[in-house]
Amino acid sequence: MSVERLQKLLSQAGVASRRAAERLMLEGRVSVNGATVRELGTKADPAADDIRVDGRRIKVVAQHRYILLNKPRGYVTTRSDPEKRPTVVDLVNVREYVYPVGRLDYESEGLLLLTNDGDLAARLTHPRYGVTRVYEAQVLGVPDAHDLDRLARGIVLDGKRTARADVALLGSRAKPPRPARGTGRTISTLRLTLREGRNREVRRMCDAIGHPIERLTRTAIGPIRDSTLKIGRWRDLTEQEIRALQRAAHSDRS
Repeated sequence: MSVERLQKLLSQAGVASRRAAERLMLEGRVSVNGATVRELGTKADPAADDIRVDGRRIKVVAQHRYILLNKPRGYVTTRSDPEKRPTVVDLVNVREYVYPVGRLDYESEGLLLLTNDGDLAARLTHPRYGVTRVYEAQVLGVPDAHDLDRLARGIVLDGKRTARADVALLGSRAKPPRPARGTGRTISTLRLTLREGRNREVRRMCDAIGHPIERLTRTAIGPIRDSTLKIGRWRDLTEQEIRALQRAAHSDRS
């Protein structure tokens, strides 16, 4: 293998996406032949150089793995958690060093990809390629047409408007009263299709229109769907699904 930039090698080795690999370098967690490397333009040859992350020597991935997990609530979408909470990797028992693609917060559930294909992971999480995520959100109250339009046009979060989304109200129902409150509540179900992945984006959008989320489930990632996969279970993607995902991730929407 030829000399390549370190962040690309780390991505190809399944350590992290390129952007995450750059953070590892800036944090001083990457070394080449015993020397810590922080310069993002640094190159190395994996066949000749000793490349390590947190002291562990990396190896170029011979074969990629693509896993679909139906994440339960109460799991962190990361490989390790400083608070010692359970992580999504705890649910996937494989030999390969796979990591989650994108975010799905602790309280949320639904479909999540894990892989050691850093190049694909980078494309799936970059807004430039516009790979969609579909969510079903059970929210408190009944959003009106104005609320739905605000969600679709974008909500300003941290000074920046969210990308346009497809939003639909699927229905509403009365929720039985809680003993402590003595009154019932109305719960509505929204379907939101997003093309970016900002931190807790769906929850913050719904908070902004005054309809906080009671339950949030991701039902699709690009072309990948599976309504039969039980919560907490995982499976490998089929070859057909992998090709469809690669096509979606190589469609430049910029």
